[in-house]
Amino acid sequence: MRIDEEVLRGLMVDGLDGDVAAHATLLHRLVPLLRGFYRRRMRGADDDVEDLVQETLIAVHTRRSTYDRDRTFGAWLFAIARYKMIDQFRRGARLQPLDGLEDQLVTAGFEDDVTARIDMDELLATLPDKQSRMIRATRLQGLSVAEAAQAGGIGESDVKVSVHRGLKTLMARVHGARR
Repeated sequence: MRIDEEVLRGLMVDGLDGDVAAHATLLHRLVPLLRGFYRRRMRGADDDVEDLVQETLIAVHTRRSTYDRDRTFGAWLFAIARYKMIDQFRRGARLQPLDGLEDQLVTAGFEDDVTARIDMDELLATLPDKQSRMIRATRLQGLSVAEAAQAGGIGESDVKVSVHRGLKTLMARVHGARR
């Protein structure tokens, strides 16, 4: 079932303007989209998928006033969905037993991975905060420019400029250190 961005955006805007039926229709139409989104990312966890769909629908309903009518609805929706999924992973990680932790710590490459992470954190800490945050968001966390802009409360062009300048500064530092 394919649903057009303009249809969803129209239902959202109508709902914001007080059309209760449009808002109910929007929430109803989001269910299969969200199920598909979560199922592709969370294999074999049907209960978790349904919980996330419900949590996301509640967030769409309660946070609808934050939607910017001039932006795409899909980007706003899937940003919420990603945050809900990340929260679910964090909750699950906190509840996991630590059995076998030693085995994980001594796996091949663990020390190199940790050292690389520390080096990356130290390099990013030398940049201005906005550049560091936008590089982390787009390059390390895998957010799109639009998602990083929304999460950071800045414009997309500002994200692009921050990432470009930050990477340019880091490259200069790394190349300068090798000489």
